[in-house]
Amino acid sequence: MTSINKRKFWQSPWGYPESIAVTAGIIAIGIILQLTVGSFNFYLLAFPSNLIIAGLLTAACVTMGFKAPNNHWVRWLSGVSMAVSLLMGLLILGIIMGFTPQQADETATNSKPGFDIMTRSWPFVLIYSLTLLSLGTLNARRLIAFRWRDYAFYLNHIGLWLLLMASGLGYADMERYVMYVREGETEWRVYDDENNIRELPLAIELKDFDMDVYPPRLAIIDRHNGQVLPFENPQFFAIDTDTPTGVLAGWTIQLEQYIHQAVRNSDSTYREVPMPGASPAVLVRAYNDSLLRKGWVCAGNQTQMVMTLSLDDHHSLVMTTAEPRSFESDIVVYTKDGKQKSALLRVNHPVSVGAWTIYQYGYDNNAGRLSAFSSFELVYDPWLMPVIAGIIMMMLGSVCMLWIGRKVKTTKHDLE
Repeated sequence: MTSINKRKFWQSPWGYPESIAVTAGIIAIGIILQLTVGSFNFYLLAFPSNLIIAGLLTAACVTMGFKAPNNHWVRWLSGVSMAVSLLMGLLILGIIMGFTPQQADETATNSKPGFDIMTRSWPFVLIYSLTLLSLGTLNARRLIAFRWRDYAFYLNHIGLWLLLMASGLGYADMERYVMYVREGETEWRVYDDENNIRELPLAIELKDFDMDVYPPRLAIIDRHNGQVLPFENPQFFAIDTDTPTGVLAGWTIQLEQYIHQAVRNSDSTYREVPMPGASPAVLVRAYNDSLLRKGWVCAGNQTQMVMTLSLDDHHSLVMTTAEPRSFESDIVVYTKDGKQKSALLRVNHPVSVGAWTIYQYGYDNNAGRLSAFSSFELVYDPWLMPVIAGIIMMMLGSVCMLWIGRKVKTTKHDLE
């Protein structure tokens, strides 16, 4: 019989068993650190510390890349088995993060064992750091032995490394503020987390604020307590000119005229006037087996009185407050170097000025379309461009890999 020599555990060269063991050990060490010293403080990596760490990390990856041909430890660190093990570790931590409600308070540091502040826990930080080192060393190895035909690999892996490094190390430099600007005025001051006034290197002028609302709804209320009928299951009739008839609490409601932006024409009538103080109004006919009522109904606002339609001694037809469909701010952004940028800011349509991104945040909810101010969220992220560059490189790398796969498939088909 022929004896087969099996490789012992921890015997060089290392493979999947050792990689899994190392990854699990790092997570265990992270949990111990989390239980003893608390969460990792990312703000220790604020500028210039993050730039120094990025430089040292790059230098270490390049140095190990040169040593890879003669060093089995470096080859293992940047090899497939270690990469798969680290990805499995990140996946497990990500699953735990997904099933555990995360704390919104970024100052929380005493969470144990850190599953509810995963991105600031020691297990995540250690695995993330080792992933950067492993991926960076692999990139350095491949770049030292550069080959043009590996362009898809370079785009994917260098883009991923750039994305991970910039998003992690740049976190401490991010700043978020909410700025309130009154219509017709210019503002450059905000409050920080400690309620101290801070002057920003940019200013925002609010030229105009506008809002569009959905058609409101009609309801029948008890005139004595204001509750919507029926009490056990309140009913509402959505105003829709395509469906002008409905039933509310035994009353048939028929729409005769709807004006989305209406103002008072007299004590009991309305006309269409597109202006900030306008409010939806509807002329309705309401009837049941014995009564018929007709008149205008309006929810009103800060400049117009509410108009209801009395149905009988106990009930009235009213209009609910219209819900906002969209709102936007016409702004001009000024920077310290004398530049200015005009923009129409809407929800989910931010504007970028240098390293600043400005989002439409809110308005005076009580005033609605008559809001005298608009609020903006300002996010400062000087590491945003490297993140975007990494994403673009990964996208290009994916397209290139699809193109290479198509060429290989076409070549095999031709050979057959």
